[in-house]
Amino acid sequence: MGDAFNGARFDTGGLWVTESVNLPSERNQALAVAGVVQNAGMRASVMRAAVTSGFGGPERLEVLDDVAVPEPAAGEVLVEVGACCCNNSDIWLREGSYGREDDSQAQAGWLREVEPPRFPLIQGADIVGRIVETGEGVEQGWLGRRVLVDTTLHDAASTEPYGIAGIFGSERDGGFAEYATAPVTSLGVVEVDDLSDVEVAALGSASFVTAIRMLKRARLVEGELVLIAGASGGVGSAAVQLGKLRGAQVIALSDPGKANTIRDLGADAVVASRDLDLPNAVRAACAGRNIDVAVDVVGGPLFSILLTLLRPLGRYVTVGAVGGPVVALDLRTLYLKHLELLGSTLGTVEDFHELIALINQRKIRPLVAQTFPLEDIHAAQTAFRNKQTAGNIVIRIARERRDN
Repeated sequence: MGDAFNGARFDTGGLWVTESVNLPSERNQALAVAGVVQNAGMRASVMRAAVTSGFGGPERLEVLDDVAVPEPAAGEVLVEVGACCCNNSDIWLREGSYGREDDSQAQAGWLREVEPPRFPLIQGADIVGRIVETGEGVEQGWLGRRVLVDTTLHDAASTEPYGIAGIFGSERDGGFAEYATAPVTSLGVVEVDDLSDVEVAALGSASFVTAIRMLKRARLVEGELVLIAGASGGVGSAAVQLGKLRGAQVIALSDPGKANTIRDLGADAVVASRDLDLPNAVRAACAGRNIDVAVDVVGGPLFSILLTLLRPLGRYVTVGAVGGPVVALDLRTLYLKHLELLGSTLGTVEDFHELIALINQRKIRPLVAQTFPLEDIHAAQTAFRNKQTAGNIVIRIARERRDN
């Protein structure tokens, strides 16, 4: 399976990592590199991978044992994958559920283009693992480093906002496989050694960079009151932690059974998202204060309720539509309250840098709901859709090579 982005011009801003990493001693680094080089020479030519063959149901996703191990191109590395987090994009892309701007019911991929994504495809956007090979032009010092891969593919030639040209697991093969290639500009070195690959995957770019960008788009500042809908999911729970780091007061909407977990992340109050009188329940939790910012990863009928809860000049930002992509809008609420409606998705290279710094400074913590081996990816996606637990569903890729 070739990579669609081989030869593309990626933003070189990601190279910041080569200058910011605290390298181990020369002796330890030499030993690590020697071990990786030896393993690279012994690795098999085929690997296990979950392969998506086209738009459709779970039958389109199959775990195979004979997929060719990809070769890193110039400017790329080969990552031996330890874990990869599940995301809505995995399911929505397989089902073709993104629609097109001119036809919301059409089957389309993440970029909503007429042409479908390249199939067969290995999905999985939040990749964690160790570098075992380097392509032409990549320093050998990368060998052996544990990295988190940026979900977003940044291309300086892209006309999309923030130079977004695609994502792993869509526009190029992702991490539901034993090996994956990535541009060196997409890598962040994980320096902390007390987090497993599974835990680092739960801190992945698809959730945390998305939440970082959402809060920046909404201009959330210290002392403001933010209401987070869908607070128990990957993006929502990330927004809870990041909102507290910004000094905001956080009100979270979640199922009652997940409330204690969300409080442990820092939420000042948790309101049952299915409360029959949700507006008054939120107002009671706010103790008379008005909502400055609404962060929504749900959509659907909740959209109009959130607008009624915002103060005049309040800001609403959305990044998801799991509750329904088509919503009702009373324009009078919008213009009479001078509201701002903001859309957001993924983030910038700088946002990814910020995430890596937060991980290495231990300022955020992972929320892992369940883990599954690669062979049970269908069960993992079923659990993901059922959303019975708070946090992330993570696929364990490595067998006995590492303890995850």
